[in-house]
Amino acid sequence: MNRALLVIDVQESFRRRPNWEAVSAPDIAARAARLTAAARDAGDLVVWVLHAEPGTGGVFDPDTGHVRLMDGLEPAPGEPVLTKTSRNAFTTTGLQQLLTARGIGEVVICGIQTEQCCETTARLAADLGYRVTFVTDATATFPIEHRDAPPGRPLARILADPATLPTDQIIARTEYALAGRFAAIARLDDLAPTPVS
Repeated sequence: MNRALLVIDVQESFRRRPNWEAVSAPDIAARAARLTAAARDAGDLVVWVLHAEPGTGGVFDPDTGHVRLMDGLEPAPGEPVLTKTSRNAFTTTGLQQLLTARGIGEVVICGIQTEQCCETTARLAADLGYRVTFVTDATATFPIEHRDAPPGRPLARILADPATLPTDQIIARTEYALAGRFAAIARLDDLAPTPVS
């Protein structure tokens, strides 16, 4: 079965947001690069996905220049780069057509954010019939404020609020939701073992 690695939204936009200092995996670009190298070595297709919100003036607006891969990530010749405007990587791109044309039956998912674009893509991929592997520690996320929290609070207040959902709980919830239903859960070391020196 042909396999593709989907590298989702590991882009400069996130590093420009005030909550970047609370990200679960500040080295997410290095983790994605490690997984990408392993995928290439295995002969898997690597597909790069970026998120864009045109016309918003925010960090996801392409006009700001931040809708680009983080430093250390570079598509190889022939590796597709898709831009989406939805949470999942399928709805607003030609991803499914691309995977079908390449005979892909399995996708491996990494990127930002664990419970949003990565999880949503995994769920839709499973519904479309792909075998899905979700590499949790090659995803990253941020603390989530309670739905009733007042808007516009500084990060320190958000983090100090006991109603804020911390990243470890978000990541655990995503694994519980996906495992055995939508995806197999994997670790970076499972797919890209570190060399023994």
